[in-house]
Amino acid sequence: MFDPGVKKDILDRINKLTPQSQPRWGKMNVAQMLAHLQMPIGSALGIYNVRRTLLGKIIGPLVKRGMYNDKPFKRNSPTDPSFIMTGQVKDFEKEKQSTMAMISDFKEENIKNEIHPFFGRMTKEQWSKAMYKHIEHHLQQFGV
Repeated sequence: MFDPGVKKDILDRINKLTPQSQPRWGKMNVAQMLAHLQMPIGSALGIYNVRRTLLGKIIGPLVKRGMYNDKPFKRNSPTDPSFIMTGQVKDFEKEKQSTMAMISDFKEENIKNEIHPFFGRMTKEQWSKAMYKHIEHHLQQFGV
């Protein structure tokens, strides 16, 4: 996520989304997915203060390694309850612009939080890899 070329590719793909974009799996619509992406990015940037759950404290460190391999996330993986957007009405254009702004701001010097709400302590490079894999997972979900 720190590489300008990677970031440009992600932003270009988000620009291909429309309010009519349909998921290949999962329960979120496209606007909810964009709002969902903002939560972990905002957590890294210090915008959102997401509390660690007991489950995250116990299991997070055990599965953290999966964030740094080249395997994609599994479909319908568990989601932190504070990141769930289903059932909420979201404005596509607003969420798209907010997500793109947060991705643009996702720079090494802007990462403020060293603690991931599920995985625990993370380096800036680990945050970068985790954000890339999460965004990639959801862009694949919506076919872009």
